[in-house]
Amino acid sequence: MTYEECGAILDEIADSLPEELYRELNGGIVLEDGLRYHWYAQNNDLYILGVYIRDNLGRSIKIYYGSIIRVYRDKTLDEYREILRRILVHEVRHHNEYLAGADDLEYYDDEQISNYLASKGYTIK
Repeated sequence: MTYEECGAILDEIADSLPEELYRELNGGIVLEDGLRYHWYAQNNDLYILGVYIRDNLGRSIKIYYGSIIRVYRDKTLDEYREILRRILVHEVRHHNEYLAGADDLEYYDDEQISNYLASKGYTIK
């Protein structure tokens, strides 16, 4: 999947979701070309595929094309479409949970990181 194909697929997916889910997402959805390692990565083996950002500039979602390609090599476009759908829905859920004052998905993500670190022999508190 090329960067351009990824952007087109991401646009299709975003357009298929209910518009109400994007309320107050004033920074929109951004596709970054590069890859991003998670700050807890051991030996650069944990990538960030997408992130929900809320800061003094507003709220936005970034999807990291390079990370997706690194993690999911040699997939068909249909497989990439499903991967991108899962990533975008995950980040849109973060946005909506934030607006609702909920942290369920944040706790789930933290648990996933704890499991990853435990598999490497580390723990976080």
